[in-house]
Amino acid sequence: MSVEQPTVLVVEDEPAQREVLSYNLEAEGFRVSRAEDGEQALLLAEEESPDIIVLDWMLPNVSGIEVCRRLKSRPETRAVPVIMLSARAEEVDRVRGLETGADDYVVKPYSVVELMARVRAQLRRTRPASVGERLEYEDIVLDSETHRVTRAEQPLKLGPTEFRLLTTFMEKPGRVWTREQLLDRVWGRDIYVDTRTVDVHIGRLRKALCQHGGGDPLRTVRGAGYALG
Repeated sequence: MSVEQPTVLVVEDEPAQREVLSYNLEAEGFRVSRAEDGEQALLLAEEESPDIIVLDWMLPNVSGIEVCRRLKSRPETRAVPVIMLSARAEEVDRVRGLETGADDYVVKPYSVVELMARVRAQLRRTRPASVGERLEYEDIVLDSETHRVTRAEQPLKLGPTEFRLLTTFMEKPGRVWTREQLLDRVWGRDIYVDTRTVDVHIGRLRKALCQHGGGDPLRTVRGAGYALG
């Protein structure tokens, strides 16, 4: 198995627009979650931990601007990139959207090709391996396209689960991941796996990383989880 597909949360109240967006994102290989209003968007953002949110400004009940403000004020969703879609082309509106915390602002009607490029550009920043980027940490190099890992220029043998674990760690060195977060990211949200399984695979990853010598780059954070470096 390759790196887990990034999840895009599409927040759009127009059913036709929502379907066109979802269809194109799925064709690009993304996993899509859909919300038709602001309340549902906030709920799904918390439940599903999407990798990126495509958010319409004009929404019933809670506006896109307010949804963005709330997402960016919560520690759990603050780092999730938000691309705001709006029919408002005025500079003042674009500035307001970006000041609320949106990472990008796209004016309707937009080109689907351009929007896909912007989604990939945001993911390159937050989940580089999902768009085929090469990751490096100290003497470890991970190539997500060829599925090769080297340490000090020596090839490492890694199982598919260990590869996905290492990818997760190398995308955010220093970040402490809980077992539950690793289960979501590496095994997938819809699969039930015991948290002890994480410990088993961490042990295998440690062994694989040290197969040609060198110190163990993973650290166990007591009561919290695991981190790289």
